[in-house]
Amino acid sequence: MRIIKRKAGMAASILGISALVLSGCGAAPEASTSSSSAPTVDYTACMVSDEGGFDDKSFNQASYEGLVKAQTDLGVKINKAESNSATDMKPNIESMVSAGCDIVATAGFNIGDATLEAAKKYPEVNFAIVDYGYKTLPANLRSLSYNTDEAAFLAGYSAAAYSKTGKVGTFGGAEIPTVTIFMEGFLQGVNHFNEVKNKDVKVVGWGSSKSFVNDFTDTVKARQISDNLLADGVDVIMPVAGPLGQTAVDAVNESASTTDAVVWVDTDGFDYAKNGKDAVLTSVIKEMGKTVEESIEMGLNDKFKSEAYVGTLSNGGVSLSPFHNFADKVPADLQSEVDALKQDIIDGKIKMSAAK
Repeated sequence: MRIIKRKAGMAASILGISALVLSGCGAAPEASTSSSSAPTVDYTACMVSDEGGFDDKSFNQASYEGLVKAQTDLGVKINKAESNSATDMKPNIESMVSAGCDIVATAGFNIGDATLEAAKKYPEVNFAIVDYGYKTLPANLRSLSYNTDEAAFLAGYSAAAYSKTGKVGTFGGAEIPTVTIFMEGFLQGVNHFNEVKNKDVKVVGWGSSKSFVNDFTDTVKARQISDNLLADGVDVIMPVAGPLGQTAVDAVNESASTTDAVVWVDTDGFDYAKNGKDAVLTSVIKEMGKTVEESIEMGLNDKFKSEAYVGTLSNGGVSLSPFHNFADKVPADLQSEVDALKQDIIDGKIKMSAAK
């Protein structure tokens, strides 16, 4: 049974949306004093968020969890600065450098320019950035990117196999490469399903029709897009919109159909999305926390190097989550098909179309 009753009124929906709005603080925060299982070392690792904040249930939160894990595993001291808007990002990086951070990790495409500028300005400080790549890297900057189209391909195939209506949909926060790569992989996976199964599952919101909120904070618009997709007959939605993904989960939980579902992104929505256990079909996961902690460990051990890390299905940097509570609702042979497709992508038998 759904955790939220399907036919909740619109007033309740709007109240639920307003509760999702996240706030941030541009001021430099106090350093963490949390306990660690490792002896404390003289090394400070810091992080600056994108505007979604550290509790966005998405890339900011997953990246921050890598910082916290480094404190526990490595004994480093940590500090953080949460961005409420794009104008907070550059000052927040400056505040972390001023606070004596040995490495500053930043999260998100929108903070890319500010991170590069800081890396050039402060060559004695190491920097790592999640979800951004550069043509050239300073010696003190490591970029952490992810071929999420590979895992999104598997999600698109799975969504098409599960769909009862023959329509699946997607929408993005902003039309930026780290968002559209998910959507392109999703579309390619649906198209592959149609080809091998001789079906005609439609994708709404990408390809011939694009759907974007245009930011990662407008919960009202995101909820309207989710509701419109469901009204159009879509029964599986993949929101690529950071914290706005919660609006799709809420819309699915409150819809009249008990078979509507969500494909979550960045983290495992079964655990991260509020009331997601009976709404999330599967999730496209990026191992951001793992790579953030790895970058910190490299700096701690004087092994930090300028490189463009790319997470793939092959190296475990991206993955598709289990079907969890939908395991008995998807076709019986779907998991084995997904496993075979994953190997075909790894082996290069299936070529991804999204630009890297």
